[in-house]
Amino acid sequence: QVQLVESGGGLVQAGGSLRLSCAASGRTLSSSAMGWFRQTPGKEREFVAAISRSGSLEHYVDSVKGRFTIFRDNDKNTMDLQMNSLKPEDTAVYYCAALRDWGIWRKENIFGSWGQGTQVTVSS
Repeated sequence: QVQLVESGGGLVQAGGSLRLSCAASGRTLSSSAMGWFRQTPGKEREFVAAISRSGSLEHYVDSVKGRFTIFRDNDKNTMDLQMNSLKPEDTAVYYCAALRDWGIWRKENIFGSWGQGTQVTVSS
């Protein structure tokens, strides 16, 4: 069972940047496509970005394209999300997860359990 720990969240002004990290234990990240999701109170957890097992493929929700970049380091068993040009609507708790299938960008498609998440707050 993979255990995931997110870090790197914080408070930033609109237009600023943050880099989130996801560290895994119990299973190597290289065996799964990985993704980032986010959730705000009262809303469904939504897909943000994904990266394939090898790192050769990436996919982003339209609202973050051109601003967010997903990375992975299979040797270090980590995955990052570089977030630039942040907007107040990016405010959420961000979660990383292993994905079962490439191409299904829904929270139901994760493998294993969610981490505790990391809070990102973007002030206007």
